[in-house]
Amino acid sequence: MSEIKGVKANFRCANLKGANLAWANLAGAVFTDADLTDADFTSANLAAANLAGANLAGANLTGANLALAVFTDANLAGANLTDTNLAGAIFTDADLTCANFAGAYLAGAIFTDVI
Repeated sequence: MSEIKGVKANFRCANLKGANLAWANLAGAVFTDADLTDADFTSANLAAANLAGANLAGANLTGANLALAVFTDANLAGANLTDTNLAGAIFTDADLTCANFAGAYLAGAIFTDVI
C-alpha cells in the first residue's frame, strides 16, 4: 500500500476499521473521531496527523512515523506502537491500556491524564 498518499487528507469520522494503510504517506492527515480499530499502519508516515478522538484499539502502528501527532481523547487500547517515532506527540486524556510502546522514540512526547 505504499502508493497511498493522503497528505493533509481529511478522514474525519471515517470508518476505516481493519483498513490496510501500511506504508501510506498520510502526513498531516485528519482522523478526528475516526474508527481505526484494528487498522494496519505499519511503517506509515503519520507525522503531524490529528488523531483526536480516534478509535485506534488494536491498531498496528509498528514502525510508523507519528512525530508531532495529536492523540487527545484517542483510544489506543491494545495498539501496537513498537518502534514508532512519537517525538513531540501529544497524548491527552488518551486510553493507552495494554498499548505496546517497546522501542518507541518518545523524546518530547507529552502524556497528560492518560489511562
